[in-house]
Amino acid sequence: MYDKKEQLALLIHEAVREVASARGLSVPEDFTVLLERPRRDSQGDWAANAAMQLAKVFHARPLDLANEIASRIRAEGDIASVDVAPPGFLNFTMTSDWIGEAAARAIKEGDRYGSGESGAGRRIQVEFVSANPTGPIHLGHGRGAAVGDVMSSVLEFSGWRVEREYYINDAGNQMENLGKSTQSRYFALIGRESEAPFPEDGYPGSYIDDIAKKIYDDHGLSLAGKPLAETVGLFRDETCGAVMNMIRRDLADFGVNYDVWFSEKSLYESDIVPRTIKLLKEHGFAYDKEDAVWFRSKEFGDDKDRVLVRNNGAPTYFTSDIAYLQDKYERGFDKLVYVWGADHHGYVPRVRSVNKALGAKDESLEFMLIQFVSLLRDGVPVSMSKRAGTFITLREVMDEVGRDAARFSFVGRKCDSHLEFDLEVAKRTSSENPVYYVQYAHARICSIMREAESRGAPMPSSGEMDASLLTDPSEARLAKEILRFPEEVQKAAQNLEPHRIAFYASEIAEAFHSFYNSKKVLGEAEGVMKSRLLLTAAAKVAIANALRLLGISAPERM
Repeated sequence: MYDKKEQLALLIHEAVREVASARGLSVPEDFTVLLERPRRDSQGDWAANAAMQLAKVFHARPLDLANEIASRIRAEGDIASVDVAPPGFLNFTMTSDWIGEAAARAIKEGDRYGSGESGAGRRIQVEFVSANPTGPIHLGHGRGAAVGDVMSSVLEFSGWRVEREYYINDAGNQMENLGKSTQSRYFALIGRESEAPFPEDGYPGSYIDDIAKKIYDDHGLSLAGKPLAETVGLFRDETCGAVMNMIRRDLADFGVNYDVWFSEKSLYESDIVPRTIKLLKEHGFAYDKEDAVWFRSKEFGDDKDRVLVRNNGAPTYFTSDIAYLQDKYERGFDKLVYVWGADHHGYVPRVRSVNKALGAKDESLEFMLIQFVSLLRDGVPVSMSKRAGTFITLREVMDEVGRDAARFSFVGRKCDSHLEFDLEVAKRTSSENPVYYVQYAHARICSIMREAESRGAPMPSSGEMDASLLTDPSEARLAKEILRFPEEVQKAAQNLEPHRIAFYASEIAEAFHSFYNSKKVLGEAEGVMKSRLLLTAAAKVAIANALRLLGISAPERM
């Protein structure tokens, strides 16, 4: 039926051409027929706004133009009727045959149902989380992890060659403060804290105490007899390694696995930084002044030029980001996606300006900004974590509500919308808990199929569906939801909107529960039972595939 959508679009386009010809006009070259699902069942199966798109060009009122277009589209074949609605919509109702076609396609394609080829095998990198290795992954990082991972899965399902990457910020002052924090805790452990005061911008979580204890177990008192400046590097590297191991474990348990863990330090161990600065100078976007190297950011709307290399020879953070961007392009990606916290929004124009300076296309760079998460318990804000010291960790949330509930909640709203995550709601076994509601729909379908098998009613072949027997609105609604899945995957991939898959999963689950509560599947006349079994099997495919894209289990029993 997805192909039928394309055929319907061609019929509308042909009718538009006929109207244009009759008026002595031409159809604009950039005109594209847009078909959408109407919000209400009374508005048919498809709606097109072609008349409103072309009203100015055709010098006509949208409603009049819609009637003229409709008159040239015959209600035959798959089209049962064509209606016009203000202010100029074309509403199409399809024959019941499409229900059987929708079910047959879903069942035939199985775990590939909903996939597409819009990526055409092109390479895309999705870089997400990339939290500083200074502490465990917190709640906000968890949302970024879910969004980035689901987005990657959707892109893969749409024909892109996806590479998931984590950028390890293992250089800079924050790493020195991390090392000094553990160094101080080590000296406190041996009763000599006054010799290594805790840094003002240090990291106070109890995990630092644990790492200091491990270093003491490994090195004993040998580090206490050396100058602080001499051992801080060891404390820094040991702590960074321990924190990264913690981050890797937490993300793996959250269902997130990366193809590449990229170290910021590696940028300075190669020649990418001087090569990139040289490239910018050659393009006229970097220059020397006052013994420093500057980027001409004012040319891209910034309020001032930015320093790349200070007069003491030390590069700025901005330089790392520029070199990292160039490194990505040198690795051959066609498109780059950055998943950042919303607090980085001011940095987006600066990176876009660098992208232009490097000679890359604007459309090769995309940003997804993740809004903050507020944690609640029955509507009451949850206080800070004892382990992290300043925030709630992802591990604490996973331990309480489970991976599935956390992932679904994190991706269940647009990523640029603030999210309130209620722990108690996420644990409920009721329709209040969205992930339970979706998983229960899948488990219910599995139960129906087990019961059918126990009654000696094997799954019928798709050719045994008689769509004319499926006349209840709940059956038509469920079929429409099954049919909508490939469209939602396509939109999610094109617009970088992973929340669409979570929305879809909730909506098809609701459609199935409504169908289940309205109509019996088993124990009916043979033709009806077979047709409903096939519709149910198709719903199972769509729900399971949506859950898989979300990185959530599809249980067979609950």
